[in-house]
Amino acid sequence: MKSKTIRGLAEICHKYNTFFIDLWGVVHNGVKLYSGAIEVLKNLKKLNKKFVLLSNAPRPSKNVEKFLLKLKMEKTFAKNVFTSGEAALRSLKKNIYGKNFYHLGPKRDIDLFKGFEKNKKSLEDSDFILCTGFLENKKNSLDFYKDLLIKHIELKMICTNPDLVVHRGSRKEYCAGTLAAIFEELGGKVVYFGKPYPEIYNFCSKKNETVLTIGDNIRTDVKGANNMKFDSLFITGGIHKDEFMHIPLSEYDKVLEKYKTKTNYYQNKLTW
Repeated sequence: MKSKTIRGLAEICHKYNTFFIDLWGVVHNGVKLYSGAIEVLKNLKKLNKKFVLLSNAPRPSKNVEKFLLKLKMEKTFAKNVFTSGEAALRSLKKNIYGKNFYHLGPKRDIDLFKGFEKNKKSLEDSDFILCTGFLENKKNSLDFYKDLLIKHIELKMICTNPDLVVHRGSRKEYCAGTLAAIFEELGGKVVYFGKPYPEIYNFCSKKNETVLTIGDNIRTDVKGANNMKFDSLFITGGIHKDEFMHIPLSEYDKVLEKYKTKTNYYQNKLTW
């Protein structure tokens, strides 16, 4: 099937009963909600369509729900969140990767291991590295992380956010996926939770559902849909906007081909 640009989700909504919708870059930009996306959620609810706000946030789902409520999202929508952090948390509770861990990430992510803080140790005393992102005082120092991690590549890294970067308003920020990529380059092994890896979808989907995934990240949203053989709607005005801004519609598929992916539909911003 050749991909096409749609004016609104209403054109294709009837084909699907389940929608996996990315949050950051599609529903909000870290600072405010997008009104067009909220209209989509309202219409999906009216039509009794199942939708999951699927996020690569390295925090429990409840934390992201609270954040969305602060952005003035209706609670009936916010409760549909499922995060990569939540998927990781459910596995961490089973001690699959060992008991003690080193937390590589900002203090705001400590809720991810609430209840087993005593298992947080130094790198030397840990069974694995729990990576949620960059340290507050080392946000842009990639060399610092290379020097830190090269001494511990025998440990397994659990990455709770495969995203490389996000845009917070107009600012670009590195995510945990960048650190995981560095760790792999150094020779370490990484277990990823979140899109595009199957576990997060398996938590949310059931057999015989007709699924459309909606997202703005080719590496995670579109790749994840391809991995699961789901249809996808790619939002061109998000994280990859610079790659699509000055090219004709006829060239869009070629951009995705560079990432070895394909999509079914395009929209600049998610609208109904």
